[in-house]
Amino acid sequence: MSEELLINVTPQETRVALVENGVLQEISIERSRNLGIVGNVYKGRVVRVLPGMEAAFVDIGLERAAFLHVSDIAVAPPRENGKNPNHTLADNRPAGNDAGEERSAPAVQDLLREGQELLVQVIKDPLGSKGARLTTHLTTASRYLVVMPNDVNLGVSSKIDNEEERNRLRGVLESQLQEADSWGYIVRTAAERVDESALLSDMAFLTKLWHAVQTRARGAQAGDLIHEDLPLVLRTLRDLVGGGVEKIRVDSRTTYQRMCEFAREFTPEILARIEHYPGERPIFDIYGVEDEILKALQRKVQLKSGGYLIIDQTEAMTTIDVNTGAFVGHRTLEETIFKTNLEAAQAIARQLRLRNLGGIIIIDFIDMLQDEHKRQVLRALEKALDRDHAKSQVCDVSSLGLVEMTRKRTRESLEHTLCESCPVCDGRGSVKTPETVCYEIFREILREARQFDARELRVFAAQAVVDILIDEESTSLAELEEFIGIPIRLQLESMYGQEQYDVVIV
Repeated sequence: MSEELLINVTPQETRVALVENGVLQEISIERSRNLGIVGNVYKGRVVRVLPGMEAAFVDIGLERAAFLHVSDIAVAPPRENGKNPNHTLADNRPAGNDAGEERSAPAVQDLLREGQELLVQVIKDPLGSKGARLTTHLTTASRYLVVMPNDVNLGVSSKIDNEEERNRLRGVLESQLQEADSWGYIVRTAAERVDESALLSDMAFLTKLWHAVQTRARGAQAGDLIHEDLPLVLRTLRDLVGGGVEKIRVDSRTTYQRMCEFAREFTPEILARIEHYPGERPIFDIYGVEDEILKALQRKVQLKSGGYLIIDQTEAMTTIDVNTGAFVGHRTLEETIFKTNLEAAQAIARQLRLRNLGGIIIIDFIDMLQDEHKRQVLRALEKALDRDHAKSQVCDVSSLGLVEMTRKRTRESLEHTLCESCPVCDGRGSVKTPETVCYEIFREILREARQFDARELRVFAAQAVVDILIDEESTSLAELEEFIGIPIRLQLESMYGQEQYDVVIV
């Protein structure tokens, strides 16, 4: 599968698009006035400990205090004879007790106290009304490794499934950890078949970086930024560029030079793939990326067969409804439904990546009678999600025919990044009909007439409401005017939304 990265840079924002076989799959946006803070390390101060929630609020210098759950607090296990007892683990799970006994998790009040200062790292940007999510399991990634200064484990990416290669990579790091009692590390997927010198170079770089972080932290005040993660473009080179990416095209010469400098030092194997795009036509227009972004902000997603999806994003969850639409098939109804659901499974996986939808997701596939069809649709969805960089978990089809899944969310969705709630409907997605507003106006007129001695009442309303009052409801308006004995005048307000109106005493 051919992959390309397209990077559009302006002084206000940077946009990175991942295109597979000419089709947009992911879009990341970073704005200079609202930079993401995931990965940043701060000197924090505990402002409140909440035993009932097993969490604490920590001031890191932002508008809202950040949230730190007890599960995200690093508790260093004991070391034996100055050595790391767990650094030979094949994954990133802590070692269990030899005796098999369970260790009870410490309470948050035993780990933190109000006023305490500590180093924390942001794992989720502030989302909506929620503050940032923090951890004290500090990590920083290089091209091939992730260092864990507060941990003692050695892990190898689960995506490296060759056991011989896993053992080789683990052996390279173990040889260094035996010579010096070092921090914990995770070997990233990109390290597969990389020579030992490259791994050791990354380890030296991360060690130097964290010594500098510790030095800055000692002289920092609570709320100070200690370490800032790379900007979007360089994070992309570090994290997303794998063997499948054939080209990386950027339309800014300055950014291109910066990317080349970064690649020479950290990812020399991709240097030849970075290209500067000098054309006058916008790079996103050539690949149709702008049109795809607009489509990704709509509720309805059209399928090639004629079916369609309806995607609704709410505060609690995202719901996706699958419909056959104009697709009538050629054989039986069950076959038509099965084919629509198979196509929908592929489209849903793409939309989750493109829209960056996270949290709880409920998918309402069209009801299928055959269990084998249900299994195949579920497998198709899981297979399509394998290419997603965000971790997801899919449950079986429920008794109601729904598929429940979760997808890791670390930043705002595309809709929340580019849009805001409609000022007319206040994010409800619907407004009162002009007829409903007319009847509200009639009730308001009655209230005003009974409370005040008025010579005239004047109604200010939107065009659609005024049109109904002087047409379909003209008789009702005349009867109301006769009933209260006060003249009623209508006045159009072009700036009013459909639900807005005022009844003014003259």
